[in-house]
Formats: sequence, C-alpha cells, structure tokens
Amino acid sequence: MPIVKALSSSILFASVSIAALFSQANEALGNEVRVYSGRHYNTDRQVYKDFSNKTGIKVRLIEATGISLIERLKREGRKSNADIILLVDAARISNAAKAGLLQPYRSTKLDKQVPKDYRDPQGRWYALTRRVRVMVVNPKEVDVSKISKYSDLADSSLKGKVCLRKRNSPYNQSLVANQLVLNGEAATKKWLKAMISNVSQPYFPGDIGLTRAVAQGLCGVGIVNHYYVARMLAGVNGSQDKKLANKVEVITPNPAHVNVSAGGLARYAKNKKEAVELLEFLASPSGSIGLAGPTYEHPLKGYNLTNEVRRFGNFTPDKVTISQLGQFNKKAIRLMSQAGWD
Repeated sequence: MPIVKALSSSILFASVSIAALFSQANEALGNEVRVYSGRHYNTDRQVYKDFSNKTGIKVRLIEATGISLIERLKREGRKSNADIILLVDAARISNAAKAGLLQPYRSTKLDKQVPKDYRDPQGRWYALTRRVRVMVVNPKEVDVSKISKYSDLADSSLKGKVCLRKRNSPYNQSLVANQLVLNGEAATKKWLKAMISNVSQPYFPGDIGLTRAVAQGLCGVGIVNHYYVARMLAGVNGSQDKKLANKVEVITPNPAHVNVSAGGLARYAKNKKEAVELLEFLASPSGSIGLAGPTYEHPLKGYNLTNEVRRFGNFTPDKVTISQLGQFNKKAIRLMSQAGWD
C-alpha cells in the first residue's frame, strides 16, 4: 500500500511538473512572433531587432520565395507556426488571402498608418513598402523623348528594341492587371499584342539581367522595378553593374503603377497579439522607412531619399488599388499567354 501511495505521488508530481513545463513554454511562446517572409533582404533584420529592443518580443524569421512559403503554409495547415506572412507582390498577398491562409483583423493604428488603397478592404493584409514599375532606356538605341508611359512600348518604331521579363514574373502580371483596370480588356489586348511584337530577345528571368541587356545595347528599352536599378547604381552588385546602370535612363510614367510588399496575420497564428504589434511597428513611419530605405524601395508615405532613387524623380501613383491588382491577376495571366508573352 505505501508503495502504491508513493507511486501515485510520483505520478502526480510528474504530471504537475509536465504541466508546469507546458505553462512555461506557452508563456515563452507569448514573448515571440514567428514571421514567414518572402522578403529576402538582410537589412530587414535590423528592423526586427529594433522592434525586439523596444518591446521585448523576439522575432523568429523564416525566409523563402513567396511560392515556397504559400505551399509550406498549405502543407502545415493548423500545425503551422507562422504568426505573420510577408509577401512581395499584390497578387501573391491577395492569393494568400483568397486561399484562406490569412485571417482578418482590425487595428486602429494600421488603418491610420496604411493608406486605404494599400490595404485589404477585409483587413487580411496591409502594405509595408512600395515599388514602382519603371522603364529603363538606352539613349543610344532609342529616342528617349518618345517614351513616357507603358503604352509607348507598343509603338512600331521600337520593333526589335523591347526587352521583357518572363510572363511568370508577378511584377509583370500586376502591371498587366493594372492596365486592365485602367484601360479595359480590349485596349489591354491591343497593347500586349503590339508590345510583344516589338520583342526580339529571349524573355529575361530577372530585372537586373534585363537592365544589363539594355545598358549593353542588346535592347533599347525594358520594364523593371525601380529599386533594382538603384541597387546597381549604389554598387550593391559590384562595380561593373554600377557602370552599366549609369548607361541607362530611368523613365517613371506619370501616373505610375505601384506595387507593394505586404504583411498579414496568419490564419493559425498562435501569438496574435504580438503579431499585430509587429505589423503595426512595420507599418509605422519609422518601420516602413526602416524596411524601405536600405532596399531602395519607397516607404508607405513619402519617398526613398537615397541619392540613387532621387535620381529617378518623384512619382504620382495611379488610382488602381492593390486589391484590384489581385482581383485581375488571373485575367492578366490569360491575356499575357494569349499575346505570346513567354
């Protein structure tokens, strides 16, 4: 009998100890936030460090391509450890929301900090930084004065002079979605057909390779995100790319197509309070500038003030919302395919 009592006491003590451990683990879990990020910039880590120093909340970061993160979240389901999901294109964040990977939430701070056009009407995601789709031109190859807007790349005078990134680029998909919203399907089809007929080079896998080709005279004009050129000008990729970037002119349409990087609360977030606090910090003026400054993106409000980006001049965003870019993504892809955009 005493042995039974002793065993019972041991089991009870073990149960209490295990419960205490779980309690401590849950308490520790509440002091952190786990971020699945499609942003791949080491400079983001400083912003997370600033947040941790300010709040005492640890940031645990997993970085991968946007597509990889989406697939991972789908596989993990309810077992996912993600609290926040950060993605770098309107279509990607919109598709994540449509797939049920994000949960809606309201934050007075976020509604105040993030302009209406840069957040989901249902509160599932909020933009954090902005990117402008610009044109890079080699003045030795084409007449710069004749290029001021995206539709100019369809002009027959540019036959064999246009270079484009591949159709699977989310940035190009969002650009075409943008044109669908502004100009309608018929006009967008016509633009795509004429612009594609001006392409002679193979489609490029990235914006930097395309910029190099324009600088080297392999093409006369192409479309890229502004910060890729800025990074080249700053020498981030080496002195050779810096020289090449100085050979092109950047033309920003007025108004311009603007895309974003954005963040949302994961559907099965375990640290919801901490996650919202981090998103509020990232969308704040200091947080947005902290993310955008070193990467040559633009913050949510105002402009990137680095010398490289200032060379491109200020821009006026068009009236297309980020939500609309996501809504028209599938149609954009279909029209691009029909036009022969590989």
